[in-house]
Formats: sequence, structure tokens, C-alpha cells
Amino acid sequence: MIFSIIIPTYNEEEYLPTLLDSIKKQNFDDYEIIIADANSTDRTREIAEEYGCIIVDGGMPAVGRNNGAKVAKGDYLLFLDSDLKLTDDYLRDVLYEFQMERLGIAITQMKPLSKKSEDKIWHDLANLFMVSVEKIKPHGAGCYGIIVKKELHEKCGGFNEELNFGEDSDYINRLGHVEQFKVLRKAKIGVSTRRLEEEGIQTLIQQYGKSTLNDFVGKKTDADDLNYNFGHDKEQLDKNKLDNFATESERISKMFENYDKSAEKINNAKTYFKKTQMKKNRSKKIVFYCVCGEGMGHAIRSGVIIDKIKENYDIYIFSHDRAYEYLNEKFDHVYKIGGFNTVYINNKVNNLKTLISAIKRNPTNIKVGYHELYKKARALSPDIIVTDFEPYATIVSKLLQIPLISLDNIHMITQTKIDYPKHHQAEMLKAKGVIKGYVVNPKFHIMTSFFYPKVKSRKKAVIYPPVVRDDILKLKPTTGDHIIVYQTSKESVNLVERLKKIDEKFIVYGFNQDKVDENLTYKPFNEDEFYDDLASSKAVICNGGFTFITEAITLKKPIFSVPAIGNFEQTLNGFYVQKLGYGEYHEEMSVKKIKRFLKRLDKYQNKLNNVKIYSNDLIIRELKYRIEKYSK
Repeated sequence: MIFSIIIPTYNEEEYLPTLLDSIKKQNFDDYEIIIADANSTDRTREIAEEYGCIIVDGGMPAVGRNNGAKVAKGDYLLFLDSDLKLTDDYLRDVLYEFQMERLGIAITQMKPLSKKSEDKIWHDLANLFMVSVEKIKPHGAGCYGIIVKKELHEKCGGFNEELNFGEDSDYINRLGHVEQFKVLRKAKIGVSTRRLEEEGIQTLIQQYGKSTLNDFVGKKTDADDLNYNFGHDKEQLDKNKLDNFATESERISKMFENYDKSAEKINNAKTYFKKTQMKKNRSKKIVFYCVCGEGMGHAIRSGVIIDKIKENYDIYIFSHDRAYEYLNEKFDHVYKIGGFNTVYINNKVNNLKTLISAIKRNPTNIKVGYHELYKKARALSPDIIVTDFEPYATIVSKLLQIPLISLDNIHMITQTKIDYPKHHQAEMLKAKGVIKGYVVNPKFHIMTSFFYPKVKSRKKAVIYPPVVRDDILKLKPTTGDHIIVYQTSKESVNLVERLKKIDEKFIVYGFNQDKVDENLTYKPFNEDEFYDDLASSKAVICNGGFTFITEAITLKKPIFSVPAIGNFEQTLNGFYVQKLGYGEYHEEMSVKKIKRFLKRLDKYQNKLNNVKIYSNDLIIRELKYRIEKYSK
């Protein structure tokens, strides 16, 4: 036998028939259905008998699932909640992908059993989250189709019966570290929205947000902490049904009272679909350009590209933080959306504080991102979305089926066979997971880099030289008596103080200060003055920011790189600076190391003098080609 389908129940006479009907309608019959019932007081057991199910005693969900597994005869166990509904060919699709990928455990994505657009949005967000973290930490949003080898279930001891909440996530995490785990891409399962209706989206976000955070930091979650009950309280359910009935009656009454307004909405909807059909007749294609707001590199690069293509397309720009402010000064149609920032402490990435900050800001970010990006996309129906590592672009692209193009330097980590310091492997794997979660399955990757490893798939990705501002390309570099210090983390101030012990003149950017402190001259960022100082410097000291490093290489300036600890992208950039002979990469700054670096400037200068500098024309041509090819 292939599948043993195991379903824990408690008073599920309303929902169970829908699930059992959907199983019986499958174009696949090599399965058994096991109902693990927790002493239901309604017709749940009678219904299970009518459908020919095997019935065992259950309890809490973990107990029921384990009891069902004990009598299972199938090679694979499929754990389902009772309020689900299988989509067409679900069992065949699950089996095919599970076997082809040689998996030990998997979970399917969700499709709400509701026609409300907001329900679809929330479930799509949950799906995207599960996919984005599957390589970092195997995780599921609930028991929405957990598939596992029976032998793996037995080997790992099944579900933890001591847990009263999150037993499914714990189960996936434990088994996913023993054999390969994946969120299946094709098969999707219909999910009831009853909890969403009963408890409201805010409550569910708080519950699952807290439990997910606990899960990621290794802390167990108790149901009492979240006010969660298995089986649902019947009295409360009856009250909710009455409340929902009253609310629905009032809604229908208002709909009839406002017939004219409803008709106007229908006409507006028709107009939207007409716009979609008539997009081909536009004089210019509409491009949404979404830019990560952390640091200035993404904004500077995107500004150069947008300036080159703005005559060919109608460009709408979306970003946050400093990137938004920078782009808003240069272009029209710039909109502010939510975003995330890495938290540094003592020049080191603090992963926990970064995660907590992101979760705290996420509800506001989603609201702002939805209002500006999603609604604008619905209204304007863009032909394509270009993203420079901006995460909400992926969400809108998937929700509205708008083609997505990625243009950045960060995907060098996921799309090429990079070399890197092997003791940073854990950081590399973490970075890969984050990157894949930010930009999910674009049509094509256009990457920009000053180093050129082999591309993994030339059908999906290509590398071009760095995008450099025209103002930098026009400069005539000279060798002055000062060294530029460029730090993007305010936590680097202690590192910079050490430079007072060196008999050199340093001009420091990045702290937004205007003062002189012994041999350190602090300056606020001003493009013209910065260009002049950089062009006339004899060397630079920086973290590992991609844009600044490429500008230093363009102007032939030897580089001393001290990446922020835990930031793998900066580590990679610094590593290749040293590998190519353009300067040095160190994991910590010291006076001794800088003095030694300064004695070797001629060696690095000779290497830099042989670097060929390219214009931005090639990457601009590539982007235009991809926009035309993939536009809707």
C-alpha cells in the first residue's frame, strides 16, 4: 500500500465529509484512511464508518497522529487536519514530486477554501515564507498535508506528545534534519478559513508570529500562552456562527441599500480587466522598479539604470529608508514602502535582533507595502517588475502573476560557483536561504560583479561588470596624501578611532558628522565632495559594501576591507578583493595590519592599473531585452 492517510478528529461532523469526499474523488486508490478520534460527541465516528475508514482512539493531535501511524500499512504517511479538502490529482502530484526529489518528509502549500482576496493574500504569504526558509529551518504553517516515509516516522519516534502546540512544526524540524525536506511546489491543499473567521487575522498573526519566532530560536510554545484550544469550544463556535450570521445579514442589507455603489464597483472592475486586455496597445510598457532600502548601494545602482531606461518605459519606483529618499530626489513616481534592516552590534550582525526587528515591523510593512505596491499594481497593471533585492516585489509578482526580473549583485551567492573562506560556510548557507526568500523564482537573474565565477545555469542568469555612476566614470584619478575611510555601520566608530595611532591623514565618511579629530576628518555625505576625495585618495579602508568597492576599483584605489562580522556578502567581496590582488581582506582591523597594507600599495596599484573599465551600456541592453521578452 502507498499511502496511509491519518486524520485526528474531535466533533468534526461539519467538515469531515468534505475532506473524505475529496479523497474518494482522487484519480488514485492505493490508500487507506485512518481516523484518530478524540471521543467526539457528534456524528464524527458514524461519518467515518460510512466512508469505510479505520477508526482508532485519538486525543490531542500528536497522540491521534501517532496512534494512527501505529496501525498504518502504507509506505508513506499523509497527515491531514479534518477541515481540509484535497485538490484534483493531489495524491498523484504529491507522490510524484516526493519520489522524484528523493524526500524523507514534505509539506504541501495551502489554497484557502474561500473566495476572499485577503484570504488568498495571507495564505500566499504563508506559502512564500515556508518555501523561503525550507533550506534554513524545515518548517510548516500547520498540519496541511505532511507527507513522510513511515520508516522515518518510526525512526524519529513520531510526534512529541508532550507538546500541546506546535507539535507539527517540531515534527517537521526534527525529521527534516534526518532526511531531505521540501515544501512541494505543485500539489496544493484546500484549507478552511474557519480559524481566520473565528479569531480574526490579528489574533492569528500574534499566535503564529510568536510561535514561529519561538520555533526559530529553539523555544517551545505552550497553547496556554496563545489561548489556543484543540477542537474549538462549541459554545464559542455557536456564538461566532450567530455573530457571523448577523454580520452577513447586515452586509447583504447594506448591499441592496447601496446598489448604485455596488454597480459602480462592478463597472470599475470591468474597466480594470479592459486595461489588462489593452496593455499591448500602450505607447510605453509600465515597469515597476523595486529597490532594497538597506545601505545606499542598491539605490545608487538602480538610479543609474533607471536614468538610462526612463525614456523607453514608464517607470514606477518603490523603496524605503535612505534609498527612498535618494531616489525620490532624482525621479518622479517614487513611492515609499516597508522594509527591513540588518541590526549590527560592535560591527557584527546580530541575527536574533534582526529577526525580532523584522517581525515587529512586519505587520506595518505589509500594510504599507500592500497599500503602495499591491494597489498600484492592481490599478496600473504593470507589464513587468524589476527587483534589486526588494522582497515585496516577489509577493506582488506571485499574487498578480506579473513577470519578475532580478537585477543585483547579491545573487552571485546563489547563482554562481563562488569561492570563499571555508570557515564561513555556515554564514554562506544562511545567506543563501535569506536571498532565496527575498527573490523567489524570477524569470531571469541579471547579476553585476567585479569577479566572474562560473554561472550555474546560463539559461537563467548572466553576469555583467559593475554598474558605476557616470560621475565616477568621468573622473581622472590622482594620488593625494589622504586615505578614504568609508563605514556603513555606525558600530564601526571604535574601529575608526584606532586610526589615530597611524601617521596618515584619513577622511571618514559614513557617520554623518562634520568635524576634525586629530588626523581624522569626518564629513557628511555630499556626492560632489565625496567623488573628489575618492578620486584623489591613495587608498581606501571600508567594510565590504559592493558599490563602494567597485567604485574604488574603477578609480584604481587599493582596498583594505574589514567586512562586518556575520555579513557573508561583505566577506565574499573582501575575499575576492584579496584574491584578485586589488588589496587586502581582514576579519578585524589593527594598526599593525593597516601599516603593513600601506607598505604594499605599489603592489596592489599595479594589479588595479590592468583592470579594464566598462560602460553601463551592456547591462542596460540586457535589461531592455529581458523586459521586452518577459513582459505580459
